[in-house]
Amino acid sequence: MAEESENEKTHDPTQKKLDDAHQRGDVAKSQEVSTWFLLAGATLVLSSFHSSIGTGLQTPLKNLLQNSWMIRTDGAALIELTKELCVSLLSTLGMPFLFIVLAAVAGNLIQHRLVFSTEGLTPKFSKLSPMEGAKRIFGKQALANFLKGLFKLIVVGTVMCAVLWPERFRLDAIVRNDPSAIIDISTTLALQLLGSVVAMLAFIAIADFFFQYRTWFEKLKMSLQEVKEEYKQSEGDPHIKGKIKQLRQQSMKKRMMAAVPTASVIITNPTHYSVALKYERGMTAPICVAKGMDAIALKIREVAGKHDIPIVENVPLARALYATVEIDDEIPGEHYQAVAEVIGYVMGLKRGLSGRPL
Repeated sequence: MAEESENEKTHDPTQKKLDDAHQRGDVAKSQEVSTWFLLAGATLVLSSFHSSIGTGLQTPLKNLLQNSWMIRTDGAALIELTKELCVSLLSTLGMPFLFIVLAAVAGNLIQHRLVFSTEGLTPKFSKLSPMEGAKRIFGKQALANFLKGLFKLIVVGTVMCAVLWPERFRLDAIVRNDPSAIIDISTTLALQLLGSVVAMLAFIAIADFFFQYRTWFEKLKMSLQEVKEEYKQSEGDPHIKGKIKQLRQQSMKKRMMAAVPTASVIITNPTHYSVALKYERGMTAPICVAKGMDAIALKIREVAGKHDIPIVENVPLARALYATVEIDDEIPGEHYQAVAEVIGYVMGLKRGLSGRPL
């Protein structure tokens, strides 16, 4: 049971797994959102540029038809004519086309960050498996796509009927209107139809995005074992890290004990703390060469006794120094006076003077 719970994918994906999926090109993406942006961009282009597009296309094509008998089509003249037509088409359609391209790009960027991955182009033999193909055809995603397509068909059909049915008599008589009026009527109806479809498809796009995101997120969920393995890879094996920490502590302890004989004085709280200080003439302040609690404190005092290093008991000073000074650092300024009194006392003992620290 414990093994099953460790292999059951119930944990949310870590940031590393999400980043790895993004690098592979595996992102949450709804095609409906991209389609909606493209359709909305086309609708906006049609409503904003239909007059300029009509005029821009009408002028060169009208001149081409009216003056067709004068146009030379031999050699360089034909090439020049083609260039002129291309320039006219680009100047007319360039901005609308660019706007539609930006809308298509925005439809992807709003869903996820930029993706640069070639993994999707790599051939995978698993895609040729009949079983995998059956899963794609009859799976949950295929069912969702079928229902979504059916719902879109119903929605678009309903919208078209709602927009065009009231105009049915007008559409019957449209062929008897002036050509310019036909264009205006067609444009108005097209904009009404596109606007209604875009409004309805917005709800489908939003719902589909959340469905696709949830499906993608569930697919990336991790088991407890996967979380442990990823932690080991990113942070290191906890057992190895513990062993390294232990070795570092042992190395530091050996270095401290080797430095104790160079100390000038050991300041102790007899039962808990020991701080070894070194001071020589010319130094700006005493430095801490070793410190420790409990067993290490006893070891420091033991080594100091073997090398005749003076040991001074001062409970508050020992506690304060242990808490505020690190190995190989100078003591803080607020302890200068108290330490100076101790060192002065020790130096007095070395000169054969008697006295007690304050």
